[in-house]
Amino acid sequence: MLNVFTLVNGRLFQEEIDSLEELAMFQPIWVDLESPTLEEKQWVRQHYGLQIPEDAIDDDLEESARFYEEDNGELHIRSDFLVFEDDTPASARVAFILNQHNDQLKSRGVLFSIHDANIPVFRLLRLRARRAPGLIADAKEVLLKLFDADAEYSADSLEDIYDELEDVSKMVLSGDVTDALASEVLGEIARQEDLNGRIRRNAMDTRRAVSFMMRARLLNAEQFEEARQILRDIDSLDSHTAFLFDKINFLMDATVGFININQNKIIKIFSVASVALLPPTLIASIYGMNFRQMPELDWSLGYPFALGLMVASALVPMWYFRRRGWLK
Repeated sequence: MLNVFTLVNGRLFQEEIDSLEELAMFQPIWVDLESPTLEEKQWVRQHYGLQIPEDAIDDDLEESARFYEEDNGELHIRSDFLVFEDDTPASARVAFILNQHNDQLKSRGVLFSIHDANIPVFRLLRLRARRAPGLIADAKEVLLKLFDADAEYSADSLEDIYDELEDVSKMVLSGDVTDALASEVLGEIARQEDLNGRIRRNAMDTRRAVSFMMRARLLNAEQFEEARQILRDIDSLDSHTAFLFDKINFLMDATVGFININQNKIIKIFSVASVALLPPTLIASIYGMNFRQMPELDWSLGYPFALGLMVASALVPMWYFRRRGWLK
């Protein structure tokens, strides 16, 4: 899918392109290619003279191939964005190509973005730019605003983790943690830990991309200050992710501790039962020995006496254990 974004009265408007003729009708500052076909790539190459690399969104690119500037002034940035696939967090690679010397818009340039997934941050920026006139003035600001929205989206996701862990804390600290509840809690903790780790990785990747733009010296004074503010926002996320990692570890240890307590209760039952049955076992062993005069044969009350003695020898230890509170 090929979408172009144009500025009209300071607002960002989106147009979906279905042919090369339609592409020539607009003068965009942002061209977004989501899962582009070979035909759409051909349109971009014919109209803008831009050759999209085949490995633009590969995940195995080295750092030197993720941030670089061509001799013709094209700026190439590969950055990861947080997405959710069926409520499962994932990272989506996006390739940005900033063409600052385009014949169509010499003063503003054109930003090209190539990706396979539907990026929530892109939708967030489109809504903001459509409602707030003057938010974006050129292609460089589009890229900066995307990274700014990415940092804010990460912060919102961290708030969701706080809320989810708050519910988990109430379940764990209630004191009545069964094995079924512990299994549910561990699954939820694992999901939040995975999301927290992806947010931290995403923030690190955004920091590197913004730092590269600052080092490339293509930003004016106002944009440079905005980039510094984005870096400060990202730095503030690090302390939150570190705190969440500590909270997750605490909840994990607490849950595992309750599981061990439940297992110890089961082991204690077997231990008490085995100790309580030792005297009856001893009495039965003695009565099973071969004597010259066997009580079972020479005494009519031999069997009832033996059974009563065995029951009494089992009840006395149980009474003692109960008095000491070991059966609670």
